[in-house]
Amino acid sequence: MSEQTFEEMLEESLKTIHTGEIVEGTVIDVKPEEIILNIGYKSDGVLTRNEYTNEPGVDLTTIAKPGDTMEVKVLKVNDGEGQVLLTYKRLAADRGNKRIEEAYENREVLTAKVAQVLDGGLSVVVEEVRIFIPASLVSDTYEKDLNKYAGQEIQFVISEYNPKRRRYIGDRKQLIMEEKAELQKKLFETIKIGDTVEGTVKNVTDFGAFIDLGGCDGLLHISEMSWGRVENPKKVFKVGDVVKVLIKDISGTKIALSLKFEDQNPWRGAADKYAIGTVVTGKVARMTDFGAFIELEPGIDALLHVSQISKEHIDKPSDVLKSGQEVTAKVVDFNEADKKISLSIKAMLAPEAKEEKAEDNADVVSVDIDAVIAEGNEETEA
Repeated sequence: MSEQTFEEMLEESLKTIHTGEIVEGTVIDVKPEEIILNIGYKSDGVLTRNEYTNEPGVDLTTIAKPGDTMEVKVLKVNDGEGQVLLTYKRLAADRGNKRIEEAYENREVLTAKVAQVLDGGLSVVVEEVRIFIPASLVSDTYEKDLNKYAGQEIQFVISEYNPKRRRYIGDRKQLIMEEKAELQKKLFETIKIGDTVEGTVKNVTDFGAFIDLGGCDGLLHISEMSWGRVENPKKVFKVGDVVKVLIKDISGTKIALSLKFEDQNPWRGAADKYAIGTVVTGKVARMTDFGAFIELEPGIDALLHVSQISKEHIDKPSDVLKSGQEVTAKVVDFNEADKKISLSIKAMLAPEAKEEKAEDNADVVSVDIDAVIAEGNEETEA
């Protein structure tokens, strides 16, 4: 029997490997773009940057150092230059697939950083498995710009798992809706009509502001923003403002809010302040063909009917008055129950001779103040 050469004995001592096999190697050299490993085979293994991770520009010298051990998968036994081509990312992906499958079956909540913002959604990577979250599943509301999620860590569940087609779909919307439902339940268990609560302005429209109360939005209508007049909610509130509001009404999941706190009600004490016969001064707030509404203070308007502006006949208030003009008049009617005040400039004028007075009386107009006020309110609301 012939003796074996040293080379033959060395080759027999080395293991055989196959494509797809998982092996453990020891790092013997590291460069920014590749790692060289001793895998117990006659040739060393090469792990390139592209086969380590999908992340671009990773410096492998920050990942491994000589002496470290790594588990890798054999991609090619001979890469054409006598070396074994290895992959780490595909091994991680295989294990990641199993991880994603378990998360899908158990409806586990996963956390990952957004790796890429795409036209149709977000891309995240979990253990080298790329998961796509469509724009429609990113949030429970329409997201016009997804770039704000770039680099952020987000939570989601796997809603679709199809390894054959390499299709993995994530869903963040489910979690948001479930969280809101829980918060909404807690909110309605704790609030009641008349409570004062704190919220954050979520959206402002021409007719009001939507306030996030933590689990449900409440509507602060323009008519409830102040005891005075608010012309444009967008000039009063902006998104993100924190406000304390009054729970005015609760109907199902709809909450009506108000900033008209009773201790700030300008009509408290108004009976004495604006008693009949009192001379007051205010500014023209708005005008109609039948009269001018005079703001005596924020929240209290009085009607100066066209027939009470002057002794002479006036077709419409705008012929002699203008918005913002200061007017002095006498209170001729006060209705606290309906919160209505009527003014007259004519009542302040000096008495005239009897014949002139009689002539003037011929032009006196009988006014249904309640009807006029109601008509004015309808025009204001319109």
